[in-house]
Amino acid sequence: MSHPVVKGLIVPGLPQPLLTPEANEGYSRLRGAFEKAREEIQESEADVLIVYSTMWPSIIGHQVQALPEPEWTHVDELFHDLGSIPYKFRIDSELAGGICESAQGRGLCARTVAYHGFPIDTGSVVALELLNPNNELPAVILSSNAYADRSETVVFGKSVVDALAAQGKKAAVVVVMTLSNRLFTRFIDPAEDHIHSDKDEEWNQKLLEFFAEGRLEDVAQLSREIHKQIRIPKVVNFKPMWWLSAVMGAHNNYAGTVHGYGALYGTGGAVISLTPAEAGVGVKEFDEADVEVFTGNRDVLGGSANSEARATEPAAATVPVGGSSHAAHLGAAPVSEVPENEPETALRTSAAPKPVGAYPHARRVGDLLFLSGVGPRQAADNSIPGGPIRDAEGNPRDYDVYAQTQAVIGNIRSILEATGSSLEKVLDVTVFLVDMDRDFEEFNRAYKEAFEGIGAARTTIAIRALPTPIAVEFKVLAAAGDA
Repeated sequence: MSHPVVKGLIVPGLPQPLLTPEANEGYSRLRGAFEKAREEIQESEADVLIVYSTMWPSIIGHQVQALPEPEWTHVDELFHDLGSIPYKFRIDSELAGGICESAQGRGLCARTVAYHGFPIDTGSVVALELLNPNNELPAVILSSNAYADRSETVVFGKSVVDALAAQGKKAAVVVVMTLSNRLFTRFIDPAEDHIHSDKDEEWNQKLLEFFAEGRLEDVAQLSREIHKQIRIPKVVNFKPMWWLSAVMGAHNNYAGTVHGYGALYGTGGAVISLTPAEAGVGVKEFDEADVEVFTGNRDVLGGSANSEARATEPAAATVPVGGSSHAAHLGAAPVSEVPENEPETALRTSAAPKPVGAYPHARRVGDLLFLSGVGPRQAADNSIPGGPIRDAEGNPRDYDVYAQTQAVIGNIRSILEATGSSLEKVLDVTVFLVDMDRDFEEFNRAYKEAFEGIGAARTTIAIRALPTPIAVEFKVLAAAGDA
């Protein structure tokens, strides 16, 4: 069977194009764009519509709508003054169950939703009402897990392909999202709607350029730079591109069409279609792991790259030399080699980079965990996110201390979670910077994003060098998991 996904679409989920298209020229333009996308779906070979909605956030795993005929009247929680949206959808329950089973088989937490009255999100309702108004095709609706990083999102996408192939079905997949997602925080006159900021508009136009050229994988790669520049401490806006490239194929061989673009309460709304093609612009860059099975190693909110590299490795576990694990709940997974003469309270985990000396990752004393110095090196390949501070000949190199700090925090999180503790249990942090003047501001930004609200004490020290070519290292004291 050829690839089961025959069409990919990106559409906005806010209700204005459906309920009040006449209120703004951009809304009307988007309404017309939805119609063009609907025609493309009708002309395709799709047997089913699969909707991945960033407006249906899940926390515990991945949710799949499986009720055969969900029927309700929807009212958007923000724009309820625009009116109600009665709906009745036709859901492919068989495919929904298959996606759930495939996701579980690939190591994900997933379940189906199948009861009357479940509140289907605005984005899914808008997408299905405008793209599939008479239920010509059955649909499946998928949630977007708020905590899933790139590796988990990629595996979820591959689970969809598994289920389609197993059932011999072809799909058009619909991603509900905006490009920029900065909404106005005060109610505005619809006639005055516009993109929230010039920076947002600049990135929106770059994304539209890539989409028009069919460069799906390049958009997925570019999302990392966008995330860095707009400084939004979440990945929800770019997660759907990781999912879409996993579902359709991580390459740039697509025919892309931008059917319409306009402001939606400050955000960048666009209706875009991607159709698999024989050739495209070619691979420009591909430097992230092609993850097949999710093993539970993720950074909350996708804050650093280390989970993406680690996710190709077996599930990590932590054991003391004596064999009685402090984290037995992790199961019988491969562990790091540990010297036989280390005490039982010494803890090591394959989820963190291997120590460069004769020391464990952590030592437990009573209710406290003392972590050895933790740097940004990656457990899977020893690489340094953000780049090393010097090359093999010792010459200085440019590097990104923000990315290094995120990776350090990701490694700390991995060690703590492997021992049954968590980042929220950190009590005291000592930070070592090799260039305080250059790096403090960006280090401090990454630190704040992860530690704000935790209340850990902190000391930051300038030092001449660290054992490996890194710019930052943390020394951490935390409460043990059962403390």
